[in-house]
Amino acid sequence: MPGVDVCNVHRLNILQLAPGGHLGRFCIFTKDAFDELNSVFGTYAAPSKEKKGYTLPRPVMSCADLSRIINSDQVQAKLKDIKHNTRAHDKAKKNPLINKAMMLKLNPYAKKAAELRAKAEKERNAKRAAVLKEKRSKAGKKSKLGRNKEYQKLQGELKQAFKDAEDVIEEEEKAGNYVPGDTTEEDEEDDE
Repeated sequence: MPGVDVCNVHRLNILQLAPGGHLGRFCIFTKDAFDELNSVFGTYAAPSKEKKGYTLPRPVMSCADLSRIINSDQVQAKLKDIKHNTRAHDKAKKNPLINKAMMLKLNPYAKKAAELRAKAEKERNAKRAAVLKEKRSKAGKKSKLGRNKEYQKLQGELKQAFKDAEDVIEEEEKAGNYVPGDTTEEDEEDDE
């Protein structure tokens, strides 16, 4: 018969009785199978004979109507009253780093410190402007030109010293006295 499954009572499976966890399968037991249920699963008075250590689960609550229990007078009398939040103050907490009035309330010296910072920054800007004006004047440009000439002179002397050293090494190589990477006995003694 299509749609009819047959199963031995000793091999009952929850996947066959409630596939997908959905209850409501129509089950028909034979008289012999129904009599065997007590030996397979046991009773509330005696454990199962076939499944070692298995007992039928017992309901913990005699009345499973939770809403009725919670709303009963006995339970409601023992519960605490519902707390209603009362605002301690009307205004939201203000950030003193953003709100100057709140900062002054917390730190009265903050106003004086801000004035000192503004004054120091103004002086720093004035000094910087004076230094830039000095650098851009004729005397500043002349001083910079002198520094540039001295720097270029030092660079030229350095390049000449490198060239002289390379010439000495080249002459030594031509004479056969210098092999790159080879150390002389004198150098080895100095290292010790």
